[in-house]
Amino acid sequence: MKTFYLTDTGRVRTHNEDSVTILKNASNEYLMVVCDGMGGHRKGEVASSMAIAALGTRFNKISSIGSKLDAVNWLNDSVSEINKNILEYAESNPDSTGMGTTLVVALLTREYLIFGNIGDSSGFVLKNSKLHKVTKDHTLVNLLVQAGNLTEEEAKFHPKKNVLMKALGAAEKCELDIFDVDTTVDSILLCSDGLTNMLTNDQIEKVLNDPELEIEEKVSKLIRKCNARGGTDNISVAYLIINDGRKD
Repeated sequence: MKTFYLTDTGRVRTHNEDSVTILKNASNEYLMVVCDGMGGHRKGEVASSMAIAALGTRFNKISSIGSKLDAVNWLNDSVSEINKNILEYAESNPDSTGMGTTLVVALLTREYLIFGNIGDSSGFVLKNSKLHKVTKDHTLVNLLVQAGNLTEEEAKFHPKKNVLMKALGAAEKCELDIFDVDTTVDSILLCSDGLTNMLTNDQIEKVLNDPELEIEEKVSKLIRKCNARGGTDNISVAYLIINDGRKD
């Protein structure tokens, strides 16, 4: 396994509201998380860092995540606790009204690979050199696409493409979408929409498949490409390589 993660403010925003981490426990199980915060007075970064810190603390307390069902329950319990904590923080800090965060998470063990998401941060897998998106964005335009009212192409340029329908801290109850993925993938990519709004899936795929680049260089190159195209948002990437096709 090889892992690397990086976050960047971009070229337009004055501060970074994203948070990202990759953790490994005593059982060689991996937790990957990317959060994209929202809210004024830098409260978006408070929300995203609260989510990352809570998940990390809970993950580090256990030697193994357990069965697939245990993992799903653990994720749901964690998300409920984080949502409650963000709401309580906003209630006790009047300048924090409207704070919240997206969340995309992946849990990898020897037996299973599970993704979960809330909002529009994305989870992908690379298999046989092809990039596949696992998660589904909780945005207004994505709902319109699913309902047949918008095409995929129209959605890319829609003026309300970043309007979220779901986020941690936005409602009393916030359920995580869970995706059970086959473990026979080559790598796992999580990112904030600062990456996916700047680069197409084909452009991301091309960088990840470059045999000349080490994992750190791949992640850095993705962020550089976003900034070269304007860097209109914070950019965060978490990348885990299971099989890079090289022989040791």
